[in-house]
Amino acid sequence: MREAEFLKKNVERWNTYQHTTPDGPDETADRFVNLLDDLSYSRTFYPHSNATSWINGMAAGIYQRIYQNRRQSLKEIGRFWKYELPLLFRKYHKILLFTTLLFILFVAMAVLSSVLDPDYAKSYFDHKVQQGYYDMTIDNIHNGDPFGVYKDRNPFSAFVRIAYNNIRVAFTTVLLGLTFGVGTFWMLWTNGFMLGCFQFIFFSQGLGWESVLVIWIHGTIEISSIVIAGAAGFILGKSLLFPGTFSRKASFRTGVRDAINICLALVPFFIVAAFFESYVTHLMSRTFEKNATNIGLPVPVSILILAASLALMLWYFVFYPIRLERQGFQMKGKILFKNGSRYE
Repeated sequence: MREAEFLKKNVERWNTYQHTTPDGPDETADRFVNLLDDLSYSRTFYPHSNATSWINGMAAGIYQRIYQNRRQSLKEIGRFWKYELPLLFRKYHKILLFTTLLFILFVAMAVLSSVLDPDYAKSYFDHKVQQGYYDMTIDNIHNGDPFGVYKDRNPFSAFVRIAYNNIRVAFTTVLLGLTFGVGTFWMLWTNGFMLGCFQFIFFSQGLGWESVLVIWIHGTIEISSIVIAGAAGFILGKSLLFPGTFSRKASFRTGVRDAINICLALVPFFIVAAFFESYVTHLMSRTFEKNATNIGLPVPVSILILAASLALMLWYFVFYPIRLERQGFQMKGKILFKNGSRYE
């Protein structure tokens, strides 16, 4: 093909590329691919042509825009975790404190009920959780394998199942905030009583310390995340019940946005907790198994994981947001300010 024919065939399209904005990322990608094809042909047959330089310049411009957008997206993700999410939690610290105290109350009520009535824990698990679960746990304790419930022939399948279930529970807890917080209250009640009864089983059998070292390897992040999901549910309920100076619609829109952001941010925490439960808790359970054929996890490692998990949750969701606020950071919409001036 002669150069004049090549230009006549493509010049209108190139002018369109140069003077119009692509309609979304798909069209940008299509333009980039087409220009690379044109550039390859032009370099082969007309290496010193002005057309080759022109096509190369357009392709380079699109590449730079794609690269800059990618860098901008990564920057926005980093800003979300570094500033937006912590400052969002600072905004709702009172609700988080209320949710935490409420959950602790439910756990304490379950423990007290079990102490006053030795059959309460068994009755709770048989009617509210799973028939026979209590008896299975007691049998495992008597058989020298107190934490056998955490064993799974396929840790990966357990990881996927646990992560999915915990994320499902968290999203349900948040969405039930639409019932003016009543459904979220019920979810915290259920999980709090389940935890209290479960811990009572081991403490009543003289395995309290051992249960802490095993269960809370994953439980520290998992339970903390469920409590935070409960706070997100109450944020949603509060936006409906107490709009304040805003219209109910505007308050609800803000509540939905904030609750969803919190809920989505919890996903990686639930994944980490599921990994611990499937792989690490499984190893720790062997430490307290009589006649174990495999070596378990050393106790200091469990303590280190517990301490690091607790420090992470307290630092990121409590202390770090307070620190940012004291440094003068605040969010107004999607814009970050420090000491009243826009901060980038």
